[in-house]
Amino acid sequence: MAADVFQFMNVARNPGDKVPARERVHVFKEIYQSLSAADAADQSSRCLSCGNPYCEWECPVHNYIPNWLQLVKEGKLFEAAELSHKTNSLPEICGRVCPQDRLCEGACTLNTGGFGAVSIGSVEKYITDTAYDQGWRPDMSGVIWTDKKVAIIGAGPAGLGAADILVRNGVKPVVFDRYEEIGGLLTFGIPEFKLEKEIVARRREIMEGMGVQFRLNTEIGRDISIEQLLSEYDAVFMGMGAYKYMRGGFAGEDLPGVLEALPFLINNVRQSMDTLPVDEEPVSMKGKRVVVLGGGDTAMDCNRTSVRQGADQVICAYRRDEANMPGSRREVANAREEGVEFMWNRQPIGISKNVDGSLALTLVTTRLGEPDEKGRQRAENIAGSEEVIECDHVIVAFGFQAEAAEWFAAQGVTTDASGRTVAPARQPYKHQTANPKIFAGGDQVRGADLVVRAVYEGRQAAEGILEFIGVW
Repeated sequence: MAADVFQFMNVARNPGDKVPARERVHVFKEIYQSLSAADAADQSSRCLSCGNPYCEWECPVHNYIPNWLQLVKEGKLFEAAELSHKTNSLPEICGRVCPQDRLCEGACTLNTGGFGAVSIGSVEKYITDTAYDQGWRPDMSGVIWTDKKVAIIGAGPAGLGAADILVRNGVKPVVFDRYEEIGGLLTFGIPEFKLEKEIVARRREIMEGMGVQFRLNTEIGRDISIEQLLSEYDAVFMGMGAYKYMRGGFAGEDLPGVLEALPFLINNVRQSMDTLPVDEEPVSMKGKRVVVLGGGDTAMDCNRTSVRQGADQVICAYRRDEANMPGSRREVANAREEGVEFMWNRQPIGISKNVDGSLALTLVTTRLGEPDEKGRQRAENIAGSEEVIECDHVIVAFGFQAEAAEWFAAQGVTTDASGRTVAPARQPYKHQTANPKIFAGGDQVRGADLVVRAVYEGRQAAEGILEFIGVW
């Protein structure tokens, strides 16, 4: 039978069935159901196979998207899995957490034509999940092992990306991380309604099967010195992320009941994993009135976590309008469906404590003015527009910054004014720091950014390492 050239019109966009809001708000489970083999093939058949695929260009790792969609269409699942891993070390994770609406799917010709983008993220997730269940594992049969070994600090996306490239080129990666599981914020920051932790655990199993070694609950500078790593390994890669809290700079930010976003999210995940340290109290928003400050994906994670913990009310306040928010529009839509109230064009200017222990958050209305240094319109406060919101907790989600480790100066590793590690993309080796034996990538170099960009930089840095140690 001839192929249906109007498949893109006759078959609707299908990202997978979504659990109704009234059901999903009670559980920490992924809300999008996996595609069936037939649905994945149908969705892949919608691809127009553009001669100049904009989806690939907008993908930070430049996935071969039309190619693996074609393989799924043809039923060649294992080939699709191998191809997706050629460019991405964590495809099943990126398929779940990437803001596809701002990246590949946003650039899809069908999206711009009004037919609805191919559900690229859902197919990407389907490929690895299903191939793994059917017995697929990365093909390491052609690897020629060398006597080289590289220490990787940080088991987050950048570190895992670097380890993947190194081990495929016969170099032994040993990954150190201070947490009890791999993944960094994939495990401890991103809630389970976006990424169930079994997915990260499975990726660990895959990578250990490839030859990657993990040394967890191990902090550099506390449990092992950087000097020891530099003496025992041929190179060191740093992918330690960006964890430093960005303060709002308003009065009352240090009051009890005002929480930082990341510790709140980590506390919740550890409650679910039953790994909360004995000296740390569980945090719950049950029965509370919560205001989340911020408009990025971390803010949406805090909103939706608070809902699932049983908050009576969740309000999200952001200083710009909805069109100019930095987070995924899909996540905003999901939060709104789950009962989160949004207050756009609102800037916090102070928090005070009421007699009964509750909080009074003062917000001022803003308007968008001239562009800032990044080209985004500045939020300007409107005089006399103050309003007070009564609440029990304020969660501040203004983002995170990288910061230097205590041992950076002694090892000659430099940072910029924002605390980001200086590791240029090209000179003289990709992502090499001022100490020639130390490389870095991901949020530690870029500042807080997307998972997929951290994966890309980890992979790029690994290529620089391979050249530096003489494997390439």
